[in-house]
Amino acid sequence: MNIKKWKERPGFRETKGRLETHLEDKKTRNIFNWVFQIIVTLVFAIVVGIVMFQSVTIQESSMEPTLTVGEKLFVNRGIYKVSSPERGDIIVFKTNGSDEAALHIGRVIGLPGETVQISNGRVLINGEIYEESGNLPEMTNAGLASSSVSLENGEYFVLGDNRNNSEDSRYADIGNVKKKYIVGKLWFVISPKDKSGFLKG
Repeated sequence: MNIKKWKERPGFRETKGRLETHLEDKKTRNIFNWVFQIIVTLVFAIVVGIVMFQSVTIQESSMEPTLTVGEKLFVNRGIYKVSSPERGDIIVFKTNGSDEAALHIGRVIGLPGETVQISNGRVLINGEIYEESGNLPEMTNAGLASSSVSLENGEYFVLGDNRNNSEDSRYADIGNVKKKYIVGKLWFVISPKDKSGFLKG
Protein backbone atom coordinates (compact mmCIF):
# COMPACT_ATOMS: atom_id res chain seq x y z
CA MET A 1 0.00 0.00 0.00
CA ASN A 2 1.23 3.47 -0.78
CA ILE A 3 2.52 5.12 2.41
CA LYS A 4 0.84 8.40 1.55
CA LYS A 5 -2.55 6.70 1.17
CA TRP A 6 -2.01 4.73 4.39
CA LYS A 7 -1.39 7.95 6.33
CA GLU A 8 -4.60 9.35 4.94
CA ARG A 9 -6.70 6.49 6.33
CA PRO A 10 -9.10 7.57 9.15
CA GLY A 11 -7.62 5.05 11.62
CA PHE A 12 -4.16 6.52 11.26
CA ARG A 13 -5.39 10.06 11.73
CA GLU A 14 -7.30 9.08 14.89
CA THR A 15 -4.29 7.26 16.32
CA LYS A 16 -2.05 10.21 15.54
CA GLY A 17 -4.52 12.59 17.20
CA ARG A 18 -4.76 10.48 20.36
CA LEU A 19 -0.95 10.24 20.56
CA GLU A 20 -0.52 13.99 20.18
CA THR A 21 -3.16 14.62 22.85
CA HIS A 22 -1.45 12.13 25.18
CA LEU A 23 1.94 13.79 24.67
CA GLU A 24 0.46 17.23 25.33
CA ASP A 25 -1.25 15.96 28.49
CA LYS A 26 2.01 14.39 29.67
CA LYS A 27 3.90 17.61 29.02
CA THR A 28 1.26 19.58 30.92
CA ARG A 29 1.44 17.16 33.86
CA ASN A 30 5.24 17.41 33.93
CA ILE A 31 5.07 21.21 34.01
CA PHE A 32 2.42 21.09 36.75
CA ASN A 33 4.51 18.65 38.81
CA TRP A 34 7.58 20.84 38.38
CA VAL A 35 5.72 23.99 39.50
CA PHE A 36 4.13 22.11 42.41
CA GLN A 37 7.52 20.86 43.62
CA ILE A 38 8.95 24.39 43.50
CA ILE A 39 6.01 25.75 45.51
CA VAL A 40 6.30 22.98 48.12
CA THR A 41 10.06 23.58 48.41
CA LEU A 42 9.59 27.32 48.87
CA VAL A 43 6.86 26.86 51.49
CA PHE A 44 9.03 24.34 53.34
CA ALA A 45 12.00 26.72 53.26
CA ILE A 46 9.87 29.56 54.64
CA VAL A 47 8.46 27.39 57.45
CA VAL A 48 11.93 26.12 58.36
CA GLY A 49 13.23 29.67 58.34
CA ILE A 50 10.48 30.86 60.67
CA VAL A 51 10.94 27.93 63.06
CA MET A 52 14.73 27.72 63.00
CA PHE A 53 15.83 31.34 62.70
CA GLN A 54 14.98 34.62 64.37
CA SER A 55 16.45 38.06 63.81
CA VAL A 56 17.64 40.23 66.69
CA THR A 57 19.02 43.73 66.84
CA ILE A 58 21.78 44.57 69.31
CA GLN A 59 20.38 47.15 71.71
CA GLU A 60 23.03 47.16 74.44
CA SER A 61 26.79 47.62 74.54
CA SER A 62 27.46 44.50 76.62
CA MET A 63 29.12 42.61 73.73
CA GLU A 64 31.33 45.42 72.43
CA PRO A 65 33.68 45.41 70.62
CA THR A 66 32.54 42.07 69.12
CA LEU A 67 28.99 43.31 68.51
CA THR A 68 27.89 46.92 68.50
CA VAL A 69 24.55 48.62 69.07
CA GLY A 70 22.36 48.59 65.95
CA GLU A 71 23.80 45.46 64.35
CA LYS A 72 21.19 42.95 63.20
CA LEU A 73 21.80 39.21 63.32
CA PHE A 74 20.10 35.87 62.79
CA VAL A 75 19.75 33.54 65.77
CA ASN A 76 19.93 29.81 65.07
CA ARG A 77 17.06 28.53 67.20
CA GLY A 78 17.48 24.88 66.27
CA ILE A 79 21.12 24.16 66.99
CA TYR A 80 20.72 23.54 70.74
CA LYS A 81 17.82 21.18 70.19
CA VAL A 82 20.33 18.66 68.82
CA SER A 83 23.48 19.79 70.66
CA SER A 84 24.62 21.76 73.69
CA PRO A 85 26.25 25.19 73.93
CA GLU A 86 30.04 25.16 73.74
CA ARG A 87 32.50 27.41 75.47
CA GLY A 88 32.89 30.60 73.44
CA ASP A 89 29.43 30.45 71.83
CA ILE A 90 27.56 33.75 71.75
CA ILE A 91 24.05 32.93 72.84
CA VAL A 92 20.67 34.65 73.12
CA PHE A 93 18.82 33.79 76.31
CA LYS A 94 16.05 34.72 78.71
CA THR A 95 16.15 34.73 82.49
CA ASN A 96 12.84 32.84 82.70
CA GLY A 97 10.34 31.01 80.56
CA SER A 98 7.99 33.94 80.00
CA ASP A 99 7.34 34.86 76.36
CA GLU A 100 7.62 38.51 77.39
CA ALA A 101 11.00 38.05 79.10
CA ALA A 102 13.72 40.31 77.73
CA LEU A 103 16.37 38.79 75.48
CA HIS A 104 19.98 38.93 76.63
CA ILE A 105 23.19 38.19 74.76
CA GLY A 106 26.36 36.75 76.27
CA ARG A 107 29.33 34.52 75.66
CA VAL A 108 29.39 31.04 77.21
CA ILE A 109 32.30 30.74 79.63
CA GLY A 110 31.42 27.98 82.10
CA LEU A 111 29.80 24.65 81.25
CA PRO A 112 27.65 22.26 83.33
CA GLY A 113 29.61 20.52 86.08
CA GLU A 114 32.35 23.17 86.20
CA THR A 115 33.19 25.83 88.77
CA VAL A 116 33.84 29.42 87.72
CA GLN A 117 35.58 32.12 89.72
CA ILE A 118 36.89 35.57 88.86
CA SER A 119 40.06 36.50 90.71
CA ASN A 120 42.33 39.48 90.04
CA GLY A 121 40.33 40.23 86.90
CA ARG A 122 40.92 36.77 85.43
CA VAL A 123 38.49 33.89 84.87
CA LEU A 124 39.28 30.62 86.65
CA ILE A 125 37.58 27.43 85.47
CA ASN A 126 37.91 24.53 87.89
CA GLY A 127 40.64 26.53 89.60
CA GLU A 128 42.74 27.10 86.46
CA ILE A 129 43.13 30.35 84.54
CA TYR A 130 41.01 30.41 81.38
CA GLU A 131 43.03 31.85 78.52
CA GLU A 132 40.60 33.74 76.32
CA SER A 133 41.14 34.74 72.72
CA GLY A 134 40.75 38.37 71.80
CA ASN A 135 41.80 41.54 73.56
CA LEU A 136 39.20 41.63 76.34
CA PRO A 137 39.48 44.05 79.28
CA GLU A 138 40.42 42.89 82.75
CA MET A 139 37.36 42.70 84.98
CA THR A 140 37.12 45.15 87.85
CA ASN A 141 33.98 43.60 89.38
CA ALA A 142 33.79 39.86 89.98
CA GLY A 143 30.25 40.02 91.37
CA LEU A 144 28.86 36.64 92.39
CA ALA A 145 31.97 34.99 90.96
CA SER A 146 34.27 36.57 93.55
CA SER A 147 33.84 33.18 95.18
CA SER A 148 33.57 29.90 93.30
CA VAL A 149 30.28 29.41 91.39
CA SER A 150 29.21 25.81 90.78
CA LEU A 151 27.28 25.00 87.62
CA GLU A 152 24.63 22.31 87.87
CA ASN A 153 23.43 20.10 85.04
CA GLY A 154 22.00 22.28 82.26
CA GLU A 155 23.51 25.52 83.64
CA TYR A 156 25.95 27.89 81.93
CA PHE A 157 28.00 30.86 83.11
CA VAL A 158 27.98 33.72 80.58
CA LEU A 159 29.87 36.98 80.32
CA GLY A 160 29.57 39.95 78.00
CA ASP A 161 32.71 40.84 76.03
CA ASN A 162 32.41 44.39 77.36
CA ARG A 163 33.45 43.00 80.71
CA ASN A 164 33.11 46.15 82.78
CA ASN A 165 29.80 47.23 81.31
CA SER A 166 27.79 44.04 80.99
CA GLU A 167 24.86 42.52 82.83
CA ASP A 168 25.70 38.82 82.94
CA SER A 169 26.10 35.77 85.21
CA ARG A 170 28.10 37.82 87.73
CA TYR A 171 24.86 39.49 88.83
CA ALA A 172 21.91 38.02 90.71
CA ASP A 173 19.26 39.17 88.23
CA ILE A 174 20.95 37.01 85.56
CA GLY A 175 22.91 34.33 87.43
CA ASN A 176 23.61 30.95 85.89
CA VAL A 177 21.73 30.53 82.60
CA LYS A 178 19.61 27.41 82.27
CA LYS A 179 19.68 25.64 78.91
CA LYS A 180 15.88 25.60 78.72
CA TYR A 181 15.94 29.41 78.63
CA ILE A 182 18.52 29.64 75.84
CA VAL A 183 16.81 30.84 72.66
CA GLY A 184 19.69 29.98 70.35
CA LYS A 185 23.14 30.84 69.06
CA LEU A 186 24.00 34.05 67.25
CA TRP A 187 24.83 32.81 63.79
CA PHE A 188 24.80 35.32 60.94
CA VAL A 189 25.27 39.10 60.66
CA ILE A 190 22.54 40.66 58.52
CA SER A 191 23.58 44.28 58.81
CA PRO A 192 25.55 46.47 58.45
CA LYS A 193 26.34 45.09 54.99
CA ASP A 194 30.10 45.55 55.37
CA LYS A 195 30.02 43.02 58.24
CA SER A 196 27.43 40.69 56.67
CA GLY A 197 28.33 37.03 56.96
CA PHE A 198 28.69 34.21 59.45
CA LEU A 199 29.57 35.42 62.92
CA LYS A 200 33.16 34.87 63.97
CA GLY A 201 34.46 34.82 67.49
